[in-house]
Amino acid sequence: MSNAVRHRVFATCHIGDKALEILRQHHCLVEVYDKIEAPPKSLLLEKIKSGIDGLITTLRDQMDYEVFAAGRGTLKVVAQIAVGFDNIDRAAANEFKVPFTNTADVLTEATAEFAFFVLGAMARKIYSSERLVRTGQWGSWQWHPYYPFLGDEVTGKTVSVIGMGRIGKAFIKKCIGFDMSILCYDPVFEDQGFAQLTQELLDLRHKIGFTAEPKTIRYVGLEEALSSGDFISLHVPLTRPHESDKPTYHLINDRTIALMKPNAFIVNTSRGPVVDEAALYRALKSGRIKGAALDVFDTEPLPDDSPLRDPALEPVLRISHHFASGTYETRLSTDPRRGMAGRCVQGLLDVLEKNFGGDYAKMPYVVNKEAFR
Repeated sequence: MSNAVRHRVFATCHIGDKALEILRQHHCLVEVYDKIEAPPKSLLLEKIKSGIDGLITTLRDQMDYEVFAAGRGTLKVVAQIAVGFDNIDRAAANEFKVPFTNTADVLTEATAEFAFFVLGAMARKIYSSERLVRTGQWGSWQWHPYYPFLGDEVTGKTVSVIGMGRIGKAFIKKCIGFDMSILCYDPVFEDQGFAQLTQELLDLRHKIGFTAEPKTIRYVGLEEALSSGDFISLHVPLTRPHESDKPTYHLINDRTIALMKPNAFIVNTSRGPVVDEAALYRALKSGRIKGAALDVFDTEPLPDDSPLRDPALEPVLRISHHFASGTYETRLSTDPRRGMAGRCVQGLLDVLEKNFGGDYAKMPYVVNKEAFR
């Protein structure tokens, strides 16, 4: 090993040439698993036991007790290139005093705009129209007023935003331009200041003639949000019954779907288990609601035998591969204020180079600060 090398780092995936070069400039010897799929656990354990200092992981890498035990005394940091960290055994990380980082905040705009775009694509039946053209079914009836189908306009409708964190608020800013009325629900905190400022903007748009009718934003209870929205967009974290008195696990289920309008559309770019997929399947199959768009699922990749793959649902269900944050800027930018790769690298370097005086609890991207206070 070169005398210039201070730290050994193993990355379970490639996070971009520019990001890796930053690590090398900071005297890290970086080894990257060069296959698209996740490395086998046996290889992960082998690398950790070899004495690496830092590990770059994704949601598909299971960081359990065995993994942290293998790095006892040598593994200094786990840098996750993702917002979520359900794959990381937090208790084990704390027991072995290994800080782990994530890449929160930087995917706000990308996720919010994806949610809005897929909402519009779903409502206007863009997929169905393209499929019609590609399969040669576009006939001489093209100017018929309603055959073979019509879409739903988004402009002027009511959208219910479930979860008012960063992404929920960014999503609302995009809805304003489409003259939508907004119902807000958050199980933890109501940001009335944000609602007041948004209402002032809506009032101004009406005053200067940008919109013909006045629009409103207000906080409501969950039942009103679900029963009154034309579109329901989910932006909540995943919490299970043992973790919260207002869990979001299966928040969308048979009972809550029954509250919705028959013409309602659901968009989920939050976490898969927020939606009971069996209940959603029944609702779409029976026509209880009009449509849905899912970027996240209970099990990922979506299993071959999932009822959501039913060809009969194609006209009313849009599905994508957990892709809401999938932009060049969000995934690969080396600016830690802008990109996941940049934030992942900075979080790792903060620990390895003992930034912030070596106090892990002060490092902004360390998740398990409680282990070091």
